[in-house]
Amino acid sequence: MSNKEKNNPFPDFDPNGIGISGKLFGLPFETVNSEVVILPVPWEVTVSYHSGTAQGPEAILAASQQVDLFQEDIKDAWKLGVCLLPIDENLQSDNNKYRLLAGNYIQWLGEGALEIHGERFAAVPDIINRACEEMNDWVYQQARNYLKEGKVFGLLGGDHSTPLGAIRAMADHHSTFGILQIDAHADLRSAYEGFDYSHASIAHNFLKIPQVDRLVQVGIRDYCEEEWTVIHSDERIRLFSDSQLKAQLFEGRTWISICQEMVANLPEKVYLTIDIDGLNPALCPHTGTPVPGGLDFQQLDYLLKTLVKSGRQVIGFDLVEVAPGPEKSDWDANVGARVLYRMVNLAAVSQGKLNWL
Repeated sequence: MSNKEKNNPFPDFDPNGIGISGKLFGLPFETVNSEVVILPVPWEVTVSYHSGTAQGPEAILAASQQVDLFQEDIKDAWKLGVCLLPIDENLQSDNNKYRLLAGNYIQWLGEGALEIHGERFAAVPDIINRACEEMNDWVYQQARNYLKEGKVFGLLGGDHSTPLGAIRAMADHHSTFGILQIDAHADLRSAYEGFDYSHASIAHNFLKIPQVDRLVQVGIRDYCEEEWTVIHSDERIRLFSDSQLKAQLFEGRTWISICQEMVANLPEKVYLTIDIDGLNPALCPHTGTPVPGGLDFQQLDYLLKTLVKSGRQVIGFDLVEVAPGPEKSDWDANVGARVLYRMVNLAAVSQGKLNWL
């Protein structure tokens, strides 16, 4: 075997050329030869504003074909081996069915007509909660199986309710870890709109897992008074709100010092959850609940690099709430695909599967 073949597991694949159609980032990998496995979860049953995030995995897959594979700071990033699992058709079908039911219920709540159709809608929360619990259990089993195989596990939503099962699986493998949450919303509401597994309740549900000993929230700029009280009463939570971050930058503090402070609040092992609406909505205009403000792409990237360079290990990750726009506009998916590629590669560096240049 030539030296070229030894250094390139796929000598016929040109990382500078056209990628393979239908493959994540156009890469030539299957599950068996991938270090990183990503589970698509096209689920948005409890979204309370705009829908569309269930189309996120498919849109990101298509947009990923346009992502250049070279990374200026990571050696041979494309050789890592990463694949996106097939979309589960049964899950997709259940999403469509239960999304319609939940949507009608949410509309009814918004109309405030409690005396009208009350009996008709009384059973809806229990039905939706059972469906979401089944989704969570399915995600848990998928994540658990791949973690047992030694894979780095990532999840691609769907709305922000989708990674709970993955974090439960992480808890089977790690006695203690922290969560770094990039988000516009605190997501600390208890059973928002009557749904135990609402996208607005995901951080509340994270904190029910005993192994989660720290939650660092970055970019938050929309929360209710109840959430504000929780943030300041639970010693496990450290908030870096968007207004706080911007004020410090306006007053002359450097981004590197802010990132170092955020990372210092995290333990050795970290699960990374990124809601795309944590970014400036110019980068994700069609996400379900956009909010003015947020991080730019380079700020996010620098924070993640600071996390990994600190020696902390990214044990798993998810990217959620990416939604294609009207006529399947691909801007949101283009941004999402690039965020995902960096998450994959930086997680791999943190686990010693890739090296810095």
